[in-house]
Amino acid sequence: MADTSVLYEVREGVGTITLNRERVLNALNLDVLQRLSEAAEQAASDDNVWVVVLRGAGRAFCSGIDRTALSRGEIDASFYREIARATNLLEDMPKLSICVMHGWSIGGGLQVASACDVRLASDDALLEFGATRHGLLPDATILRIARIIGMGRAKQLALLNERVSPEQALAWGLVNWVAPAGELERVLESVVESAMHASRTAVAESKALLQQSFHRDPRTMIEELVAAQMICHQSWELEVANAAWAERKSEVRFWPPPCAKGGGPGEPA
Repeated sequence: MADTSVLYEVREGVGTITLNRERVLNALNLDVLQRLSEAAEQAASDDNVWVVVLRGAGRAFCSGIDRTALSRGEIDASFYREIARATNLLEDMPKLSICVMHGWSIGGGLQVASACDVRLASDDALLEFGATRHGLLPDATILRIARIIGMGRAKQLALLNERVSPEQALAWGLVNWVAPAGELERVLESVVESAMHASRTAVAESKALLQQSFHRDPRTMIEELVAAQMICHQSWELEVANAAWAERKSEVRFWPPPCAKGGGPGEPA
């Protein structure tokens, strides 16, 4: 029987990765993390994917580390290496990654979410790390969360295990949008639609430079910036955007790309 603990589906330019262990609120074990990494790798390299959505099936996004596996001594160094690999893949993929959080979105779930580019939470989402309460540290996010919400707030969450409401998380920048549970899909569709109006080439280059800018002096990155702009200049997206501007169109939707509509790059069908 095929393992269905993580699902991957591509539809209309959206690669959706779904944590699918509903019975345990999508808790994370080594197998789930390995399959999450595989799905993230597949989405990153799939030319049919413009944007990636990570979500959870059932009543929750993710309840964090599988406590049963932890209590049985089944969690070891390989688990922590794999969650690092999965989060790095989500953060580094040359496409926009969106995490959708509802219900329990705690511990390792919130850690994985923090590696995505942007986060959408329902107003019933439960958000906390909780790791030090259980004798652990929030490993997958301890090296990145301060970049998202600042050092003081990061310490408040990571060291004191405070649970924050979705509204507080929005104010802190931990999440980018909060929506009523009944409107979560509508808001997600709006975010995805915005992504379809952004050049995938430009998004990839921008992500790489944003990441580097946190640990390098921007003055040393001028040549990398210029090189990234030249990559954009060579892309079919810029050609299409210029054509739309010449036709006085207010904006251009890049998905589906011209080659998917019957032409080749730079040759709208």
